[in-house]
Amino acid sequence: MPIFKTTASLIFLCVLLTCGRAQDTFTNCTAAFLNNQMVVNAYTPEGKCVLPLTSTGTLTVCTVNLSPEAGMAVDKIKFSLAIRDHKTGTLMMYSPKSFTEIDIRQVLDRCQSGDHVVLLTHNNEFSLPHNEIEIQ
Repeated sequence: MPIFKTTASLIFLCVLLTCGRAQDTFTNCTAAFLNNQMVVNAYTPEGKCVLPLTSTGTLTVCTVNLSPEAGMAVDKIKFSLAIRDHKTGTLMMYSPKSFTEIDIRQVLDRCQSGDHVVLLTHNNEFSLPHNEIEIQ
């Protein structure tokens, strides 16, 4: 019987830890950056991410230190990319690989004006509210 109590206690502890961990989702704010400049025009619910089709530089997704003046990139995180076609709304995976940074030209070469680049995080610890970049 003591083994049962120990096993039951361990299972109970694991369930408690798992439940507690599940409540810690989306606790770190992140944003897309192009050449260390935040892509979103305002880190608010109304914020928009727009880039010209002629953009150049390195695209990253980073945890962000927000202040009233600006958002500063802190640590790069892994992300994936998809492209939403503006004519059909079809979402196409850019690559099965994950990235911590990518040359935006590689992505934009597969886009047309009106498409959206969709950013996907790999961990539910990271909140990425502005995850679509409209291409003009």
